[in-house]
Amino acid sequence: MRVIQVNEPDQREACLARLCADTFGSDAGLTPLLRFAGVAGVLFEQQAARVLALVDDSSRPLALALLVLDKANQGMTPMLMVDLDSEAGNSPAMVLIHELAERAPLRVDASDDAERERFEHAGIGRWFDGPHDIRIGLNSHHPATGLDDLSPPLGVDDAAVTQSLKRDPKLFESYKQRFTNGLANFPATL
Repeated sequence: MRVIQVNEPDQREACLARLCADTFGSDAGLTPLLRFAGVAGVLFEQQAARVLALVDDSSRPLALALLVLDKANQGMTPMLMVDLDSEAGNSPAMVLIHELAERAPLRVDASDDAERERFEHAGIGRWFDGPHDIRIGLNSHHPATGLDDLSPPLGVDDAAVTQSLKRDPKLFESYKQRFTNGLANFPATL
């Protein structure tokens, strides 16, 4: 297994569409499309987000993650991650996070003890109490020494994306087509 950054634009959009669809599910209404449009139209354009994949020896994707830079450009946060192949109860997405934690400054947010434990097994060792009962974890490569040193991750303003797409039906149709094409053309290998 190895980690790759998905740079080819069509593959990157296909992976982003799959991340959004799998993360939010089919009952989430327009949320997957809105997140796809926000990331593709803002974060990718600003080079503030990257799609990474864990692939097997045949280059078949096992897990995907969308990593977003923080505002100070000191670290990255997985905004979305998904297992594409989880046999025997193992999580390829956590293997991907573990591989990334060995190489890059990562910040994660855990909403409960089980999630925190999964991230700890993936190499996230420093924890702080964040707002709204969220635990914020950092790996050893992250330069922050406490909450006051942390810069917030860049994000997508779903309300602004919604308003933009409502005002421009052609833009909405364009993102809808790109999202649909991405899902239909998700690569078997990367």
